[in-house]
This record gives sequence, C-alpha cells and structure tokens, in this order.
Amino acid sequence: MSTVLEAPQIEEVAIPVPPAPERLAALDIFRGATIAGMLLVNNPGTWSAIYPPLEHAPWNGWTPTDLIFPFFLFIVGITTHLSLRKRPPAEMVGRIIRRGLLIVLVGLLLNAFPFFWWGKIAGVDHPTFWQRVAYRAAHLRFAGVLQRIGIAYMAAALLALRTTKRQQIAIIASLLIGYWIVMTLIPVPGTGTIGAFLLNQPDKTLAAWSDRLILGANHIWASSKTWDPEGPLSTLPAIATAMLGIFAGRWITDKQRPLLERIVGLYGMGCLAMVGGSLWGWVFPINKNLWTSSYVIFTAGFGCVVLATCLWIVDVRHISGWTKPFIVYGLNPLIAFVGSGIMARLIDSLLRVKVGGKAVSWHQASYQLFFEPLFPAKFASLLWALCFVALWLGILTVLYRRNVIVKL
Repeated sequence: MSTVLEAPQIEEVAIPVPPAPERLAALDIFRGATIAGMLLVNNPGTWSAIYPPLEHAPWNGWTPTDLIFPFFLFIVGITTHLSLRKRPPAEMVGRIIRRGLLIVLVGLLLNAFPFFWWGKIAGVDHPTFWQRVAYRAAHLRFAGVLQRIGIAYMAAALLALRTTKRQQIAIIASLLIGYWIVMTLIPVPGTGTIGAFLLNQPDKTLAAWSDRLILGANHIWASSKTWDPEGPLSTLPAIATAMLGIFAGRWITDKQRPLLERIVGLYGMGCLAMVGGSLWGWVFPINKNLWTSSYVIFTAGFGCVVLATCLWIVDVRHISGWTKPFIVYGLNPLIAFVGSGIMARLIDSLLRVKVGGKAVSWHQASYQLFFEPLFPAKFASLLWALCFVALWLGILTVLYRRNVIVKL
C-alpha cells in the first residue's frame, strides 16, 4: 500500500491596505486666501482712498473685510481639531498652552516693534534713545490680532480636549447668550443706563469700559484711544468662533460619510447660521469691533459656506489651476502676517526719503511717484495693495520651494 503525500496548498489572502489619509486641499486654499485678503486690506496705497468693500464697517454691519479675521479664527478651530487627533490628550495640554502663549508673545513683540518711539514726545524737545524706549513701553498696546488668536486657541483647544460634544455645545451657547446678556442688560458704570442703549456709542459700551479698566488708557488701540477692537471682554465670544471651527473640523473629517454629503451638510448649516446670525442682529447688531454674538454665528456660517464651496470646486470637481498662490500663502500664515506687519511698520513709519524736498515714508514715496499720478485714487490705492500682496507671494514662494515652514 502506497501513501501519496500531497503538497500543502497555500491560499492567498488579500490583506486590506488602510486608506491613505484624506488631505483636503480646500482647507489650505481657504486659509491662504484669508491671509492674502488680510494683507490686502491692511496695506492700501493710502487710507484716504479705499473701495468700500475693502474697508471695515464704520460700526454696526459688515463688509467683506469684516469677514477676514473671524474666518482665520474659524480655520484655527478646524486645524485645532486636526492636531488634537494626532497625539494622546495627556501630551497635548502642555503643547497647547506653550503654543498659545508663544502666539500671544509674538503679538506683543509685533506691537512693540521697533521697541522705541519714533515720533515726537510731548514735553520733551530732544528725547534720548532710552526716553523713546521708555515711552514706547509705557504706551504699548497689549491687545491685538495674534493675542486674540492665541487666547482663543488655548481656550478652545483645552475645552475640546477635556469636555464632551454636548458640553462644548453648552459652552458655546453660554458664551454667546451670556455675552449678549452682559452687553445689553448690565448697567455701564458712569453712564446711568444699561448697555442695550449704548451699543451705538463705541466709547460708552461695557466692552469699552472694561478695556480701559483692564488694559489702561495708555495701552489701548491708538486709533480709538477709548476702546480696543481686540479687548478682553470681546475676546470671550471669539473663543466660540474657534470652537465652532472645531465642530466644522469634526464634520469635514468624518470619513464615515461621503465627501459630497459632508459638503452639502456644511453648506446647509452655514446657510442656517447666516440666517440665524442676521436675525439675532436685529436685537444684538452684527459688529466686528464688539465681536457680538450675532457676528459670531453669521461669520461662522459664512465660513462654512465658503469652505464648502472650495471643497466642491477643488476636491470634488478638481478645478485647481488657480489655487497655487493661495496654497503658498496658506502654508506660512505666521510668516506672512508677522513679516508683512514688520515691513509695514518699517516703510510706513521708520524709513524715509525726500520727495520734492520733503521727507516722507517709503510707502508714501512709492505711492506718490508710481501710482497716484497714473491712476484714479481708489484704483491706485488698490493697485499698491495688490503689489504688496504680490511681493509677499514672491517671498513665500521662495520659502515654499525651499520647504521652509514656520510653526509655533
């Protein structure tokens, strides 16, 4: 009897390969367009000739310019959600606090640059260098765009890390409704009336009073002298803007749903928020300087609509030939904002040249010689701003090609 040994059969089993992480290019484009827009509206050829959409609303209401800052804070919330997914919560607390404080510090240093006062000092005919340094320190503005971003980022990230979704919804509602109540129903010291009757008087609101109390009269935005658009009280609802961005980040990265479904949902919620913010604005006006609750809801909704549109165009329709400049801007937002701020301070206030026998800033000289004589005033001012944006696009492109990305 013979025994036949059969060779064992090897069955091929396909091992599933995990899907590659989804990279939504639209988010980088949205961030880059926001930063480029910030540079455009912050650097006109002359502040005396600006097209209305490129100016902030005088007080209540909004223009496209009033969307830029909340859009960026909304994007900070989205990217915060993305970063929180990468590491265990125990490792994130220290990183969040460190990063937030560094952003605040950079904002303070940007406000202080060049660390001495370059103008006249009342009562001192020939101030010494150290008198100029002391004067600058004594009149340093404490608040600012980066300071608000740093504080809102820290608060939103830590809350997202330590609370549930339901608790976060309750916190957002408490911030927005509480701010509405505080700003309208609490009597403003020194006025004898509640805040609801003073919302149209910038220097009389409760936010203005708290700015002067907390920051001090010498450390408030120099253009207003009595209130600060990034003051302490109005920073509280700005935290809600960042937290709404975190919710948007959760939604657009939910791979359990098809991308198109996420886009439709984002667009729908954005439209509802815009309507809701507009309706709330009837009793608590949309106002960037006060960062009113209606402004938070309206601009977050607008941000959702813009992001949904970018997602559909770029990530669904794959129409991306126009996107490279915005991607370049979006990869180095800190360099773009801080570097352009330093450059603006230099060419506006410190570096001077004689034109027609009169010493003027480099900014004024370039505008008066190459733009003002050739074009209508508002177009000339816009063209100068576009050249400034193009210059920084060139600088950022060099960094992009060398793979230099600065993050805190």
